[in-house]
Amino acid sequence: MTKSQANFDPFFDAPGSDGQGDPTRFFNRDHSWLEFNARVLEMCADPRTPLLERVRFMAIYTRNLDEFYMKRVGAMRHAIETGISATNFEPLTPAQVLHSVRTRVLALDAIQTKILIDQLLPELRAAGIALLQWSDLSESERAEAQAWFRRNVFPILTPLAVDPGHRFPFISNMSVSLGLVVRRPGEPETMFARVKIPELPTRMYELRSGKRFLPVQEIIEHNLDELFPGMEILQVLPFRVTRDAEIEAERDGSDDLLISVEQKLKERKFARVVRLEVASGASPRILRFLMEELDLGAEDIYETSGLTDYGILDAIADVDLPALKYSRWTPLPPAELSAEAGSSIFSQIRKGDILVHHPYQSFDLSVEKFIIAAADDPKVLCIKQSLYRTSGDSPFIASLIHAAESGKQVAVLVELRARFDEARNIEWARKLENAGVHVAYGVIGLKTHTKTALVVRQETDGIRCYGHVGTGNYNARTARVYEDFGILTSDPLITEDLVGLFNYMTGRSRQTKFNKLLIAPVSMKRRFIELIEREMQLHSPQRPGRIIAKMNQIEDRGVMDALYRASKAGVQIDLIVRGFCCIRPGVPGLSENIRVRSLIGRFLEHSRVFYFGAGKSEPLDGDFFIGSADWMYRNLQTRVEAATPIEKLEHRRILWTTLEYSLQDVRQSWELLPSGSYQRVRDDGVPAEDPRQLGIHQRLMNDALALHARSLGDTTSLSDPVSENSPQEPQLQSESRRRKQKNPRSAG
Repeated sequence: MTKSQANFDPFFDAPGSDGQGDPTRFFNRDHSWLEFNARVLEMCADPRTPLLERVRFMAIYTRNLDEFYMKRVGAMRHAIETGISATNFEPLTPAQVLHSVRTRVLALDAIQTKILIDQLLPELRAAGIALLQWSDLSESERAEAQAWFRRNVFPILTPLAVDPGHRFPFISNMSVSLGLVVRRPGEPETMFARVKIPELPTRMYELRSGKRFLPVQEIIEHNLDELFPGMEILQVLPFRVTRDAEIEAERDGSDDLLISVEQKLKERKFARVVRLEVASGASPRILRFLMEELDLGAEDIYETSGLTDYGILDAIADVDLPALKYSRWTPLPPAELSAEAGSSIFSQIRKGDILVHHPYQSFDLSVEKFIIAAADDPKVLCIKQSLYRTSGDSPFIASLIHAAESGKQVAVLVELRARFDEARNIEWARKLENAGVHVAYGVIGLKTHTKTALVVRQETDGIRCYGHVGTGNYNARTARVYEDFGILTSDPLITEDLVGLFNYMTGRSRQTKFNKLLIAPVSMKRRFIELIEREMQLHSPQRPGRIIAKMNQIEDRGVMDALYRASKAGVQIDLIVRGFCCIRPGVPGLSENIRVRSLIGRFLEHSRVFYFGAGKSEPLDGDFFIGSADWMYRNLQTRVEAATPIEKLEHRRILWTTLEYSLQDVRQSWELLPSGSYQRVRDDGVPAEDPRQLGIHQRLMNDALALHARSLGDTTSLSDPVSENSPQEPQLQSESRRRKQKNPRSAG
């Protein structure tokens, strides 16, 4: 996508003035979020990205958009119905936002279809992979597909007709269906029927010839006569429904939050439809019928000439062709935890804080190991942990249950309202409670988003506390692809803060003072604004103020206005924001010293890292923090969050290097313009051998390999950069295989 394609100025309001009272100093968050997803879509067309990864990015683009409609569009419709209008902070009415969202999504969907048809499908065919239609099949292939259909699909299908004796069927969220008009031969009367495409383990059938894929929807559509024998099928329309997924369960009218969330989950199933996707050239008759039954207007209909559900592309992205994918990456053991074989993780943490950077360093050999060791260690008296999202086969749950059954005191904060993970978290909460774990569901009125754990251990010199504070979830699966930081520590002030934090979360204590941790909603926002204002006060021509902040999104107006004030004072501000960004950079007199970058690539940039120069001449002498909170109102005001200072020099150096690489990247980064559009950062003038050409993810993988080699005593390290598709060094591959055989929990 070119700069001109990405530059949709009418989508945003042009700044009307430079004053901080002007509402146009902020971008609309929904508009900015769609621009984030446009960057994901742009990855599908980047020839430097391996082909099957580009296919996967297209499926990711669709899933992102699905979630946007489930989370945001229902809220917009509710705002319209309740008469909410423009405000001092938001000059657009909800109706205007929704209209502009639809316009932008239609444009992006057209780009998606064009990339699929003009680029991905031809390149896949050239690589020996085909996404087929029924018309592409030979007679023998049709017979093969029909035989598979009769054996594996036909028994599951339930055709549902609509007539005076049969009501319109329930259409579940995100389901793909076929709408039909059928009649008996010779009779004028017609009826509507619906066939749901079943949710099979795979929604693609791979022909025996190999790497030739046929969507299950396509097979069903061309074998409908077997579902309706003796009937005439007059019209067929594939369609897909999206429902509102917003649930706000609190203790309103319910004495039990768990019961309240369960009730809201049942209500979500029947929530209003917010989008109907149909194949282009849709039958007007079927479309009118669906709109009437689902209570939809013309603005809710999205026609596509591409796939009805791009999620099926995951089956193609999973094809076993390593040459068409990113090179395999095995997260490495942290050097500080692998230096002394046989020593306990607690003795290693006692020697000093341990900073881990995932997925470059192994999550299972650090954070998982910490909790597993605590559960097994007879000297451990107590384990406390907050769980927001965890994997389906979570080793944390098993370890916490084992600890409780072993007689340890175990307290777990399970956030029941983690969106789209509510049902799983309810299941975990019940399983933990049945094992004797003390389970709390959170602080009234707040979501618990903090990533913290505390272990209390009896040692020869008394009781000692150990803790973990991270930026990402306790989820082994996402830890392989999400970039996050975490720190393992026995710092008495931090662990004392963790004790107070867990008392705040489980016992409703009213603690307001903490030694080192920044806690939301208690003090975090105030402290961050104080740090921003300190940069203004310390700023001088000799030692310019400096702020670098890396996060997923930024939207809190109080923080953004503080950044505007700092920019006007001359403080140099770099924001690395993967997702939506409501701050407007580069406006003379307001934000000319603010720059915003976004990074998208093989790993999802998820960490929150904050740097303040503090008037020091050496960058590493400034203040560094990592934590769970983005600079959003919800994180700072309506969630429980924690951020910790990073104090060891070598750890600051790691954070500084990550921030530097982020700002130097010319491979996978975009710059936010004052108009609200994003411009791809080009590599013009950057020599081919320059490490910046590798992109941040490959550079950090190379650094991790070199560090690991040095920890093994390999003084040669890695002198030459490894490219994105290069194999890992054989010695390290074999070593990681040995680890995996020894420890089946090893990520990889």
